[in-house]
Amino acid sequence: MADRREASITLPSEPVSVPAARGHVSQVLTEWGLAADAEFADAVRLVVSELATNAIQHTLGQSPTFTVDLRLEREERLFLGVTDSHPRRPRRLPAAVQQDNGRGMAIIRMLAVECGGRLSVTPTADGGKTVWIELPWKASAPH
Repeated sequence: MADRREASITLPSEPVSVPAARGHVSQVLTEWGLAADAEFADAVRLVVSELATNAIQHTLGQSPTFTVDLRLEREERLFLGVTDSHPRRPRRLPAAVQQDNGRGMAIIRMLAVECGGRLSVTPTADGGKTVWIELPWKASAPH
């Protein structure tokens, strides 16, 4: 068993990159032993979709790419991070009755808590940020 597994992908900040990010994460999780139809896999795919969408929509064109990082430590903790080069930290927008957006961070926080994890935001050396979700690993990797 490896103490740490890592995977990463950098994609252009374009809407077509959201399903590419989700597909990459899904493939990596399967390689690490998580069944594709597991409820936990669905939650992680939803989180990466929301974070990738935020990295595209809310960077105001100032981040030409975003990076999705996955790290599995001691088959106990999964870290999923989405990095962009825009300095503004994500924030929850007031949810108006007719508003179709602004709920992504609330959804991500809720999923993290429901799965026994947490959300954090860290600045990057180049002035951007990484939004991290840390979750307890819900599968045994193949031996």
